[in-house]
Amino acid sequence: MTSETQEFFARLADILYPGLPDTQASLEAAILHLLLQTDEHPLLRAVVEAAREGSDSLLPYLTARADPVFDTSQALLRDWLSERCPLQEAQIIEDAADITVRMTISHLILPGRPPHHTARRSAAAVAVAKLLDRPRHPASG
Repeated sequence: MTSETQEFFARLADILYPGLPDTQASLEAAILHLLLQTDEHPLLRAVVEAAREGSDSLLPYLTARADPVFDTSQALLRDWLSERCPLQEAQIIEDAADITVRMTISHLILPGRPPHHTARRSAAAVAVAKLLDRPRHPASG
């Protein structure tokens, strides 16, 4: 991972940890940061600009292969959600992280509304799906 990418994720982690008291609000702040800061990150900017111009030659850097951007985003969010929602099943945490990262990348490539609206909507979608507050199933035994 490049030093620029490491710095990008360090700033994102600073938003999540310790974060706002409300998990959904913290998630929204992190998504908004990512949407607003993409232009400052050379790799993300190049991928997004190429995709918006109709070229998908760089898109695998975000979507199709294991790489620092996609995998690191999911790992960071998964770890944070695990701390924030310690009673949650691991698979639900994994799903929430995956859905959030994929929705955010989609909005980077094909923005529909202003970043503040997109961040609020994306964080709400995860919450509405009850991925953040679904109780664990009791262990059978």
